[in-house]
Amino acid sequence: MPSLPARILLGFVAAAISVLTFHQGVIALYHLAGLPIVAWSMRPVPPYGVPLLVDLCFWGGLYGAVFGIAAPILRPLWVWGIVLGCIAAAVGWLVVAPLKGAPLGYGWHTAQMIRSLIINGSWGLGVGLILPLLLPDLSARRRRRFA
Repeated sequence: MPSLPARILLGFVAAAISVLTFHQGVIALYHLAGLPIVAWSMRPVPPYGVPLLVDLCFWGGLYGAVFGIAAPILRPLWVWGIVLGCIAAAVGWLVVAPLKGAPLGYGWHTAQMIRSLIINGSWGLGVGLILPLLLPDLSARRRRRFA
């Protein structure tokens, strides 16, 4: 297993890649289905005016860094990735929403909550699928198993 700093870095990278592909890909599908949300948005986010996509990659990366720390004890990673996505959705409802002045749980609108679970769950699935590809010993073990 790679060292702790390597797992933290690779977890961050896996999560950022997952934001760009899985998370934003699901948002793009919702947009194609007619919902008024936009994927890969570069809209500035207060208070520093950082583009939204960069903000999402950073915060997703922090979750991924923690996931990288725990990776040696989580099996299978893709299942725990979905759990990570659900945790991220719950943090959004219970912590981020009130900090942004929105009601707790974004007003408990079921459709929005389910959409949030699907978007964040797919991001977590992506983290769980991408991280093993970046961790050298997991990839080597997988190659040996299928050789």
